Amino acid sequence: MDAPHAPPAVAHVAGAPEAPGEAPAGTAFERWALVAIVLAMVLLPTLEAIARRLKTSLPGAIVYTEHFTLWVAFLGAMLATASGHHLALSTVDFLPAGRPRVLARSFGSAVTTLVCAFLAYASLDMVLLDKGRVDTLAGGVPEWWFEVVMPVGFAVMSVRGALKAPNRAARIFCWILIAAVLPFIVSRGLFPKGAGFLTLPDGPTLLRGHTAALAWPGSLLLFAAFLLGAPVFVVMAGFALLLFYLAGTPVAAVPAETFRLGVSPTLPAIPLLTVAGYVLAEGGASQRLVRAAQSLFGWMPGGLAVMAAFVCALFTTFTGASGVTILALGGMILPALVSERYPEGFSLGLVTAAGSLGLLFPPSLPVILYGVVAGVPIEHLYIGGLVPGLLMIVLVAAYGVWMGIRSNALRTKFEPREAVRALWHAKWDLGLPLLIIVAVAGGFATIVESAALGAAYAIVAEILLHKDVHPTRDLPRVLVHASTLVGSVVILLGVALGMTSYLVDAEIPTLLLGWVQAHIHTQWEFLLALNVLLLVLGSVLEIYSAIVVLAPLVAPLGAAFGVEPVHLGVVFLANLELGFLFPPMGLNLFLSASRFQKPLPLLYRKALPFLVIMAVGVLLITYVPAITTGVVALMKPGR
Repeated sequence: MDAPHAPPAVAHVAGAPEAPGEAPAGTAFERWALVAIVLAMVLLPTLEAIARRLKTSLPGAIVYTEHFTLWVAFLGAMLATASGHHLALSTVDFLPAGRPRVLARSFGSAVTTLVCAFLAYASLDMVLLDKGRVDTLAGGVPEWWFEVVMPVGFAVMSVRGALKAPNRAARIFCWILIAAVLPFIVSRGLFPKGAGFLTLPDGPTLLRGHTAALAWPGSLLLFAAFLLGAPVFVVMAGFALLLFYLAGTPVAAVPAETFRLGVSPTLPAIPLLTVAGYVLAEGGASQRLVRAAQSLFGWMPGGLAVMAAFVCALFTTFTGASGVTILALGGMILPALVSERYPEGFSLGLVTAAGSLGLLFPPSLPVILYGVVAGVPIEHLYIGGLVPGLLMIVLVAAYGVWMGIRSNALRTKFEPREAVRALWHAKWDLGLPLLIIVAVAGGFATIVESAALGAAYAIVAEILLHKDVHPTRDLPRVLVHASTLVGSVVILLGVALGMTSYLVDAEIPTLLLGWVQAHIHTQWEFLLALNVLLLVLGSVLEIYSAIVVLAPLVAPLGAAFGVEPVHLGVVFLANLELGFLFPPMGLNLFLSASRFQKPLPLLYRKALPFLVIMAVGVLLITYVPAITTGVVALMKPGR
């Protein structure tokens, strides 16, 4: 969700719904192709899960679902480029209006155009090389057919990057830049006869010559583009391309890593669960959940505060982003808290803090991203995160109870009939996370099949049962919005893995491990350093960016110090959850300040008690591993 008035050091999240009356992004072909592919992704794993229970199978169902994910990612990324919903800093809004802002946006458009053009050529090189292979999918479909979307997608993003330049002169400059730079690259022997388009011959010789001179200027230009609001995936891809080029390695390694990620076995869970969350949110799940929670907790001291903590946490599990929770639920919950005599400052802090609860529960997207990047079983992360996630909610809710008693907040009489009616009305919403947990933990379905079942469940519930989502008027729009978010995240993850591949080739993790082991000698010292690092970085990096950048480096360090992988993953995500509240740049602080029109210093003060309370929870999760690993151990076969 774009963060209005976000600070210079805070990235905004892609995939925000279009404003009413705003023209849809992209072309009709892109949107309807996305709708058809997403529905096929929902259907195929669902049928496979059912077929397996009937002792049969649907040949190629999962493999095709994996390859469809690549298409969803690129079509969604193309739409994110058209609508400006890629992850990026919002610094341009802080520049003076007029020439400075136009120049900054022109520079960002030029860098986006150039980097995406490089990626398009590199992807074309990969496709042409893979075309000679005999790899086929079920039915004899060549695998390289699915790769075609990559050069086409990057080319479209390059063109749209130029078209989004702020004025005609900037657009012309983008075309001149491409026209001038590409022939120069060809003249340097980048496309030698008989080799792949972007294969560097005699790399070491080039490194000793003019090519090495590109290192500092190229890095500074990319860093400046990052600070001036160029999409984060463009900056990461630019650094990856530059590093591979300087190392004399084919830069086609970057799209190769993107393709490898795009067809990974667990990645389809990301678009499928995102669709499930978006469909439920479109169907009014937030109102039903608020009513159900209020009917259950309203009679308690601090009951409305308890309701706020649980509903915000549950809503965040659907959307995967705390900003969406604050913007969607804040307008309902904050006035309700104030009207029942809770102090306004406490109410502000509660809504701000509760927006980041729930990131550890299924079907939360950050858990899946961490599992994919760090190579940890996603179902184990979900199981391991149940108790830590509940601990964080209970700590915040307990503070709400105390404040409710202290402020003599109003309480509603418990009405069993209303509670039953409210729960019955929200039963389909509450059933989604339960379905995911039972399907995965019970071994009835894989994580991808469970995600497909969840998406199918959400669509059926909202179209046929609640009848809040129209199948032709609403559902296609929701699927496109969900896919736009997926595209912006997966494209970032793919190019980040390209940069990670370079770091591995350059043995950077080995060097980092050696440095850490030389200065940190015990596991608790490592975990304490990790707490501090993730708290600070979690406040300046958006959570998706933090995962793709930091998880590949943190995972091997944790293994070297004997930290159980699931425990490390939960600690990692819990710290990032806390970082949303860490001043001066925690994302939730800025979102609340914008949503409720309150000054930031006020938000800093009112969120501080919740920051301390949640920090206690993070420390307990970090230094009492049994909170995480105990449930995972109980769920393992043979116990």
